[in-house]
Amino acid sequence: MRHGSPAHPSAPAARRHPLRRIGAALVAASVLALAACTSGGGVSVDPDPDKPFVLTGVSKVTEIARLTGPGAMNDTAVVGVAGTDLGSMVNLGDKTFFFFGDTFGERDPESVGGQGGFWRSNVSAWTTDDDPSDGIDFGGWLTDDVGLASPLIEGDHDANDIGGEVTKIPTYGFAVGETMYVSYMSVRHWGDPGAWDANYAALVKSTDGGASWKPVEGVRWPGDSNFVQFATAAVQDGGKDYVYIWAIPSGRFGGVQLMRVPAEEKAVESLSAYEYFSGADGATPRWSADMTKAETVVDGTIGELSVMWSTYLERWIMTYSDAGNAYIREGATPWGPWGDPIELVAAKDYPGLYSPYLNPRYVSDDGRRIYFTLSLWGPYNVFWFSADLQRG
Repeated sequence: MRHGSPAHPSAPAARRHPLRRIGAALVAASVLALAACTSGGGVSVDPDPDKPFVLTGVSKVTEIARLTGPGAMNDTAVVGVAGTDLGSMVNLGDKTFFFFGDTFGERDPESVGGQGGFWRSNVSAWTTDDDPSDGIDFGGWLTDDVGLASPLIEGDHDANDIGGEVTKIPTYGFAVGETMYVSYMSVRHWGDPGAWDANYAALVKSTDGGASWKPVEGVRWPGDSNFVQFATAAVQDGGKDYVYIWAIPSGRFGGVQLMRVPAEEKAVESLSAYEYFSGADGATPRWSADMTKAETVVDGTIGELSVMWSTYLERWIMTYSDAGNAYIREGATPWGPWGDPIELVAAKDYPGLYSPYLNPRYVSDDGRRIYFTLSLWGPYNVFWFSADLQRG
């Protein structure tokens, strides 16, 4: 993402948490892939809204590795990636795909934030690394004919002030069978820190394991709607498989709304198949075909969010950035209620942080330890973190 600055202008990030590594044999025995999410099914919804909250805090927040850019554990220079951000993830078979935002192949070492030469709007790497304790080794990238990281779908790169399209930023993705879908927002204008305007949100898809991508025609959400930036999870509700999509507007100053679509390619590629959460009667959710009927499930100023089912808490967890910090909160159901935010990573320790993205494949200790990507604005690159959930 290239937006002038995160919630607060930042200097190069400080690293105040010590590196902790766990023996590979121990982690191999304890890393859990949430089977429902990685084998084609979904988490079964318990609609009871009255379950007590159990998340009391986090501990052992650890910066494990730098994934991209100079000095990273991966040689990203060889594919022309000197600076990038985001890093949401999609699992397909034994591979996990990472989707990055605005990417620069040439970048002055003294520069701060998203700037430089050889600009691509989005790029993707994949991995089969199943030991998250010491970082993630990339196995390959989506590349062009000369081996440089190439975009899934390129932005127009119009000037910021002419009302066109500056870039196309991937926000999240999901898999249906062997097809991967990635949502993106078409950015019209980068404004003040944390604020930007979008033309629309849409999908691209790959049917060949991420080797090539094409737009999904006819599926698009307005840029002034609440459905611009997504987080997704596979869910089973009433015996039927769905993709649940939590969404926020463009920028970092809106709340979360929820929609769902049957986990079938035909449905995903038909806008009329999407339903919007419009409230609940006790434990019974209401769904509407009318986007304007959608109700907010989490209030606040939510930035770049991620949602997954926690096997340790037996609750939903949501991570996001707000006012320069990263937070986590738990949900009794996909639509709530959602608990109070708990600080996950502090801005004072990592200035310019944003986009804490989870993946149900990357947990250990029976789900107590979560791993996540985190972008730091100063070095404008993606880092790998872990934290332990505390359950009351």
